[in-house]
Amino acid sequence: MITLHALKYSRATRVLWMLADLGQPCHRVDYDRTDSFRAPEALKRVHPLGKSPVIEDDGETIAESATILRYLAAKYGDDSHTPPGDTPAYWQHEALLDYVEASLAEVALQAILPAFQGEQVPPEARAALNRHLDFIMQAIDEGPLLFGDRAMLADIQLSYIVALLERLNLLTDHPAIAAYWDALQEQPGYIAATKAAGPMAPPA
Repeated sequence: MITLHALKYSRATRVLWMLADLGQPCHRVDYDRTDSFRAPEALKRVHPLGKSPVIEDDGETIAESATILRYLAAKYGDDSHTPPGDTPAYWQHEALLDYVEASLAEVALQAILPAFQGEQVPPEARAALNRHLDFIMQAIDEGPLLFGDRAMLADIQLSYIVALLERLNLLTDHPAIAAYWDALQEQPGYIAATKAAGPMAPPA
């Protein structure tokens, strides 16, 4: 059975979502955040960078959310979380899956961190975030999700950052993404994951 090292209010919910969709159990090891909302030192005994999520399976230790999602899809022979491989949508999906942490996360954090501390978001950070939110709105298109009404790997990957943005009222100028977040929360895997481990974003 897969062991999932899961930090509270973290990207680990993505992995629980995917496992729920696949109907696969896991042994979950939970870690509370410190008083400064950081990961505890105990996670460094699992991964040198103290990262979460991390999974252990058949003697292998695997980090990075996108890699874990792809690993689980491959391990369980799942092709329902990506568009068909012989279509342009497949490569659009792959780009979006990698985009979340490779391009969006750093920009989003420049707005999320000050907002989380109760400070005003710097105008340049807000402008940069808005450019990315406009891009995501184009990707959603007719919706309700990125590729229709079923969550793909890219939707699961995107959910964590969208949850933080919504929690901090940073989606007010992008109602289509707020509606996208509402649709994500109706997905069975999301419901199961958050029922098991609590919400993605910390409460107010």
